[in-house]
Amino acid sequence: MSVAATRSGRLRRVAAGNLTLALLALLLVGLTLGMGQLEPLFRALFPDLSQPLYSRDSFLNLMLAHIGLVLVSSLISVSVGVAAGLFVTRPAGREFEPMVSSLAAIGQTFPPAAVLAIAVPLAGFGFTPTIIALSLYGLLPVIQNTIAGLGTVPASTREAARGNGMSAWQILWRVELPLAMRVIIAGIRVSVIINIGTATIGSTVGAKSLGTPLIAGLVGNNLAYVIQGALLVGLLAIVTDLAFERLERRYTFG
Repeated sequence: MSVAATRSGRLRRVAAGNLTLALLALLLVGLTLGMGQLEPLFRALFPDLSQPLYSRDSFLNLMLAHIGLVLVSSLISVSVGVAAGLFVTRPAGREFEPMVSSLAAIGQTFPPAAVLAIAVPLAGFGFTPTIIALSLYGLLPVIQNTIAGLGTVPASTREAARGNGMSAWQILWRVELPLAMRVIIAGIRVSVIINIGTATIGSTVGAKSLGTPLIAGLVGNNLAYVIQGALLVGLLAIVTDLAFERLERRYTFG
């Protein structure tokens, strides 16, 4: 196969992926803003329910609150996780790598519900305990992939950079991080997707999110509420995952 044909096929795949992402993003926005227009459909699907459409809050407010939880918790997880990964891959911190990896693993083995149960007496209900639980839960993939990504940089590449007169910080920022970025972004991608799904449980302690109709539906035996919340959470996760896939491709070399 010629280079031109390979490049043409790659461009077609990228274009198809971009179109899929755009269509799903439009669907997500449309459902968020226009879920109320589907009330006749839910009423037909669930004739036994007196209230088949969740109406205690707008889905736009729930979506924005959910995204806010994910953004704040992911920012904390990424900041702490990348910093920890950088530290344990430097000569001064290499001996702490097993301890840091173990602590991050312990943070993810704790169920988020258990973390919420511990955090609520200390931080109260609502936003704060949810952020604590999500931040701890999203740390492991970021730390693991930061360590793995930096570990894939060939020693010969570092030596070449050092031979060109680069300092340790210049080697890190100009050589190691660009080469490791795709693996690091893959870890961030996993962390964010985990948090999108896990943020729903924040509604059990009073945090507003797309988990609010889910919890209300489970408590009130209202399957329509559960479907509405789950549909938006699932679409948000898919759109975010596809967006991260596009971002990863920007750091593909060769």
